[in-house]
Amino acid sequence: MSEETNISPSSPDELTDILLVLNKEKKKIQAVKGLDEKGNLKTVTPNEKNLGDFLRVDGNGNIFSNFFKNFFSELKNPTNFSFFKVPAPLSMDVAKGLQEQVKKPTPEGEKLMQQYEVKTDAPQEQVKVDAATQQVPASETPKTNYKYKEEDIDWDTLRNLGLDKESLVKKNLLDSLLKGFKSNVLVPVSLNMDGAALRTDVRIWLQPGEDGKPVVAMRGVRKEPELRYPFFGHKFTDEDKKNLLKTGNMGRVVHLKNPKSGEIIPSIVSLDPLTNELVALRTTKIVIPDQIKGVKLNDVQKQALMEGKPLYLEGMISKKDTEFSGIVQINADKRNIEFLFDKDKEKKESQQHTNQVQQGTSDSKQHEVPQTFRQQQLTKEQRDKLGKNEAAYIELVDKKGKPYQGYITFNKDTGKTTFDWPNHNKEQVKPAEENKTQVAVNSEGKTNESTKNIADPLDSKQNSPKNEQQQNIDAAPKKSKGPKI
Repeated sequence: MSEETNISPSSPDELTDILLVLNKEKKKIQAVKGLDEKGNLKTVTPNEKNLGDFLRVDGNGNIFSNFFKNFFSELKNPTNFSFFKVPAPLSMDVAKGLQEQVKKPTPEGEKLMQQYEVKTDAPQEQVKVDAATQQVPASETPKTNYKYKEEDIDWDTLRNLGLDKESLVKKNLLDSLLKGFKSNVLVPVSLNMDGAALRTDVRIWLQPGEDGKPVVAMRGVRKEPELRYPFFGHKFTDEDKKNLLKTGNMGRVVHLKNPKSGEIIPSIVSLDPLTNELVALRTTKIVIPDQIKGVKLNDVQKQALMEGKPLYLEGMISKKDTEFSGIVQINADKRNIEFLFDKDKEKKESQQHTNQVQQGTSDSKQHEVPQTFRQQQLTKEQRDKLGKNEAAYIELVDKKGKPYQGYITFNKDTGKTTFDWPNHNKEQVKPAEENKTQVAVNSEGKTNESTKNIADPLDSKQNSPKNEQQQNIDAAPKKSKGPKI
């Protein structure tokens, strides 16, 4: 998707719907703004000027059913109105069509009304949704939150890109693409142009073509965000650049200029974390919830989020029913609230997931610490160290029966155990404090006053003679050639 498309009112990522209403007494189509305290309906004229006042509802069928049931029950004089749920990008055109039907009824206009009308007398699970949902074949289970139909996709074109239905299903991408979302991972594609082959990773999504059927859009990966040049007329300040690189969000509203129409568009700007492309979102498309993870937002907090600012919230409740605090912010790429945790860690994990998906696997299980190494049983102490990503000291016997010592390390991701000699590993790995004397005497030939007369190898954690007999062994030993410790 181009940056220009991202600030267009017909953005394919806009999944919210607008609630239109017909006042049966006044015979006038209006856009719903909300309800006042007494249950009276608040409406506005469905035009570009009032776009920011439209009541926006989630496009998901079940969520909308619950919302509308509550909305309708609180409405005063509900029998005076008929309601229509229309995708946001089509709201003004559909409103005009519905108004024409009210003035001059036609069979075509009647179909339009039936297509978008919300049946208030239907059971909750049968509340009508948008036209794209109604067209799912009867043989399939209804998917009330799909924006596109699988059979409308040009699969021949996709195959020319090295993609097909099977690969998208295997990578768990087809479902989200049909809902209108971008792929959450990079997808490898290949292009053949006059004998020259191009293979690259892109982020893909579906958007309406000239005939209304979905076509595949894609965006390649930038090495780094392009912040040196103006973005739709906006020149990034040092603070803008800092925020974008740190959190992925610019943190304020700016006025972007549509290069074709010259329209000035108040927007927030974020980075696509997978491609490093800049993405803009009109402020009129921002939907702020009444509460986040159990924390009810006040007007000041809602305004801060509307302005693209980060907001710190305390007392949020996780899915595991535990309380947590954190920073939330509207992200233009996700078109939703996001939680600002460790961005570097999040990006690394996202890339790891991308690699796993491209390899056709999502297995992230780590290998268990081995019980043996070179046919020798490992002690609990050694296995504990390996489990903590620490090096464990080990004494082994070679094929000729000669003892040797060193350190072993274990990689949980690969399941590989590696041996290293003491001289090689002494800078990187230090033995436990209680074993320092043992390692120094047995492996490095060092001695101190307590150990200079001991002829036998020291045991684990030993740093002095065990008894008087061991102390007196070889009372007049040769001078040690090793350095003192």
